[in-house]
Amino acid sequence: MPLVSAIIPTHNRASVLERAIGSVFAQTFQDYELIVVDDGSTDSTQDLLAGYQGRLVALRQENRGAAAARNLGVRHAGGELVSFLDSDDEWLPEKLRRQIDLFRAGDDTFVCHTDEIWHRDGKNVSQKVKHAKQGGRFFERALELCLISPSSVIISRALLDRVGWFDESLPAAEDYDLWLRLTAFYPVHFVAEPLVIKHGGHEDQLSRVTPAIDRFRIKAILKLLDRDDLRSDYRQAAIRELARKCEIVASGCEKKGKIDEAEWYRGLAASHTKAHDGA
Repeated sequence: MPLVSAIIPTHNRASVLERAIGSVFAQTFQDYELIVVDDGSTDSTQDLLAGYQGRLVALRQENRGAAAARNLGVRHAGGELVSFLDSDDEWLPEKLRRQIDLFRAGDDTFVCHTDEIWHRDGKNVSQKVKHAKQGGRFFERALELCLISPSSVIISRALLDRVGWFDESLPAAEDYDLWLRLTAFYPVHFVAEPLVIKHGGHEDQLSRVTPAIDRFRIKAILKLLDRDDLRSDYRQAAIRELARKCEIVASGCEKKGKIDEAEWYRGLAASHTKAHDGA
């Protein structure tokens, strides 16, 4: 079996999928299998994948979202390590090799991400200081925003099974949810080298087409707060971030005249804050 299973989920992105696939084939580390999951595409994706017969594993499902597509790939993966690549992104040639070098000195709780280049409308985009990547333990930073890109991560199958796969009930922020479950209990390795190019600006990005995406981040935090094994300082930080995100969503609801919904989110934050203060 290959050491690494690389999984590309895709939906109606035939125009860029070939670039992503090519970036996997161009890796200097070659002990991998490539699994492409077509999440119910209606464009020419199937015709494109047919041209790679024998070079990759092509799976297809009804359109169920990125989480379900990645999970289908994981179910068919044979590698000790699992890596993901969004179909609109690309890996640089040394990506897997740099991470495997770290893995060979690690253990079965191995998870690693890399720095990345942001590309939009044909130009590189400077990242803000708050987006700076890091390794080690950074749960409190991961609460604020999604610091790990799915396209940059590689994780041992044993650890992924332990913390749980992508939550298919979340139409967005499913990666944020998984990274919270990881960073709350495990350190993360980091390669401080930009080895992934993230292409942004296209119309079908989830961050652009999903209204009030913080609603799903709130659900992820609530799931974590239901756990009995969360450190007390992490629990306190999670409640603070829950309150902050609830206020963001509540303010958005008010602007749209959804007063009852705004009050519900503020009540949700208040109840968790009160419960923690009274503990």
